[in-house]
Amino acid sequence: MTMNIRRTALSLAALTLMLVTPVTTPVFAAPSVTDTISVGRSPQSVAFSPNGKKAYVPNFIDGTVSVITVSTGDVTDTISVGQNPKAVAFSPNGKKAYVTNTGDDNVSVIIVATGGVAGTINVGDYPQSVAFSPDGTKAYVTNIGDETVSVITVSTGDMTDTISVGDDPLAVAFSPNGKRAYITNSNDGTVSVITVATGDVTDTISVGQNPQAVAFSPNGKKAYVTNTGDDNVSVIIVATGGVAGTINVGDYPQSVAFSPDGTKAYVTNIGDETVSVITVSTGDMTDTISVGDDPLAVAFSPNGKRAYVANAGDGTVSVIKTRG
Repeated sequence: MTMNIRRTALSLAALTLMLVTPVTTPVFAAPSVTDTISVGRSPQSVAFSPNGKKAYVPNFIDGTVSVITVSTGDVTDTISVGQNPKAVAFSPNGKKAYVTNTGDDNVSVIIVATGGVAGTINVGDYPQSVAFSPDGTKAYVTNIGDETVSVITVSTGDMTDTISVGDDPLAVAFSPNGKRAYITNSNDGTVSVITVATGDVTDTISVGQNPQAVAFSPNGKKAYVTNTGDDNVSVIIVATGGVAGTINVGDYPQSVAFSPDGTKAYVTNIGDETVSVITVSTGDMTDTISVGDDPLAVAFSPNGKRAYVANAGDGTVSVIKTRG
């Protein structure tokens, strides 16, 4: 009888402890700028190497690319490229990087291991954006001057095709499965859909006013397009090619990027010098981050822990810590 009373008392004590002990909910810090890195004059874009160790930033006025070592946050090299470099992309295997030179109508080919420029590839008139296909066999370059996309065969380094698209093509992105490429046409409010296997424009999607950038979600189900004239983002359902709706963001949005896990999307707003944070599952803008002067571009590190923002107006990169 004494043993049963003791057990009951212990059980009651344990229950009381459970009831009065507060449950601690983990607190995750909001994304914030934790560092600012000085680069060259008028940085236009930013890209991380596939292994996440380097980030390349083209500087439009200087004709250079700043190389940031991500682990230290330092600029550890500066690579001379062509006139007025605009965009940069790494090949999926990380061995090459392509930089569009708007003033030279060509693309500089950087060998990442050495940091040297192996040569240039002639493309169309006033090239803007560049992207590699997921399998690394092709690269697409948008040419705003002649309203085309130049197709580069990476193995040979030759421009092997030219695709006519819409009015003033700015940005290009490949779907994760490599079957489609989306091109934003800034002067006619559309996105040209290229079927990669044939190299044909097989659809044209109407979006908002003056579309700038485009990005696919990691699962390939959605694509976001920034509309500078409307201060919003069009949400395209890739399977149907229809616009499901829009998301209001900041003033004069430019670039857009999805986090690697697909839960967030970041949008740079050049008009109010902020980054809008979109929660993808709800389609709501859930946070706003102040960055540098004239933020043009944003990219996530492959592990998703950082986002870099290229600030054209003050020659810096804002480093956002995305996880607490």
